[in-house]
Amino acid sequence: MSAFSNKRIAIIGSGASGLPAIKCCLDEGLVPVCFERTEELGGLWRFTEDAREGQACVARSTVINTSKEMMCYSDFPIPKEYPNYMHNTYVLKYFHLYADNFGLKKYIKFNHEVISVNKADDYKASGRWALKVKNLQTREVTSQTFDGVMLCTGHHAEKNIPKFPGIEEFKGKVVHTHDYKDQRGYEGKRVVVIGVGNSGGDAAVELGRVAKVFLSTRRGTWVFNRVFQNGLPLDIVITRRTSETMRNLVPLSWTNNSAAKLLNERFDHALYGLKPNHGVFQQHATVNDELPNRIICGAVTVKPDIRRFTENGVEFVDGSVGNNIDAVVLATGYIFGFPYCEPSVIKVENNRVDLYKYVFPPDLEHPTLAVLGCFQPLGAIMPISETQARWYAKAVKGEVKLPSKDLMWRDIHMKREAMARRYVTSQRHTIQVDFIPYMDELAEQIGCKPNLAKIFFRDPKLAWEMYTGPCTPYQYRVSGPGAWEGARDAIFTVMDRLAYPLATRKVPDESQTNTGNFMKVFVIVLLAVAILYQLLF
Repeated sequence: MSAFSNKRIAIIGSGASGLPAIKCCLDEGLVPVCFERTEELGGLWRFTEDAREGQACVARSTVINTSKEMMCYSDFPIPKEYPNYMHNTYVLKYFHLYADNFGLKKYIKFNHEVISVNKADDYKASGRWALKVKNLQTREVTSQTFDGVMLCTGHHAEKNIPKFPGIEEFKGKVVHTHDYKDQRGYEGKRVVVIGVGNSGGDAAVELGRVAKVFLSTRRGTWVFNRVFQNGLPLDIVITRRTSETMRNLVPLSWTNNSAAKLLNERFDHALYGLKPNHGVFQQHATVNDELPNRIICGAVTVKPDIRRFTENGVEFVDGSVGNNIDAVVLATGYIFGFPYCEPSVIKVENNRVDLYKYVFPPDLEHPTLAVLGCFQPLGAIMPISETQARWYAKAVKGEVKLPSKDLMWRDIHMKREAMARRYVTSQRHTIQVDFIPYMDELAEQIGCKPNLAKIFFRDPKLAWEMYTGPCTPYQYRVSGPGAWEGARDAIFTVMDRLAYPLATRKVPDESQTNTGNFMKVFVIVLLAVAILYQLLF
């Protein structure tokens, strides 16, 4: 029997991060015990009719803004018949498929809330943790000790509700997007939506079908379309190692200008009142296919920041007013934290938390506690959380060593400084990561980062596809610990699964729809331009 087979690992939450945490524990011979305070798995992606405080939930109509091939777990492709951009019901179905396939549900204790996480009395010697857990059905509170803990409750926790002057006097309805479910009840109303991130954009578009909407934004935003060049999903086009090479070869300003030009070809952001003062990649992306359509039909009117509220309306900072306002929707984000964890272990201030590579608290004596899913990716969260869990499972077993405290703090400060240089100052820009660089960084800790040079000598076709094609999660199962024998085939069949749900009518000439080769040529041309820029300038 393995020395680690009896190590019990507590996992808090059974959503996008908690599920792979359970699986990665099982893969490494650890014993997971997952505490889920609701009655079903899924976390944020399980829609409920009622709003629950402290429990994030999608709206009824929410469609994920990362495509299925880029958001799946690395050894379990999403079924080919599922749409490329999935409605929240499909995301939840996939979670259930994943849990059933790997036998994860029996390790989840539903209706169990973790009240506190503290160091056990023997922590200094053992690295163990003492948890108090409440059974929400019987109300019984028990104390349990675990060899490790993974916090998988994400960063959509407490609602961020700004204090606008005069809002106490406003007589209309005020609701945060956390509590917004759908457009019912807003028919014929005049609504102000504050915030133009993904939640604000979605709410404005949906409400704009039945109501008059004023969309208030402090800075403006760049809007990406899910359906990108040649009808391919956005992340399939832009999340490629060739693109990453190009971005590393040219200044950020060049990348920002090129992206802005491309986005303005769809619609002129200045003309539509959305153009910000910052570059495209200096703010978390807003993905919305319908917003310009709602604006151009007059259903949504873009306005600047709020100056103050009145009893029946709102005044904007440019002096304009919105009268007879019936409702306000606050799309103002969240304040994340870990209320069940003592501040000496994890302290969050102004949405800043000090974690080594966004996973490990640097001052702990043992690598037995980790945070999963507490990052804001330019890409999909699911495969990143999975890779974090793979790293943790190796670390808690002692197979992977963390660096010294000083080196971990140095890494934290470097990332914070780099983020400050790149992004506009905002409470939401404290945990930003780019998909490929961060996945590579985590994979390097595990030993599964793709070595394209080595792969090229044994399988040049695969190496070429991995470099020029979309950087799917399967790439991190090609070699190293946790290698999956199906990874190569999954990489080569990405476009087949992408095309399958679209093949609902036979077209005259299928060769005209073969966009895979076009995209490879396109990214290679971009790469050549970047190299020339580097050489000439």
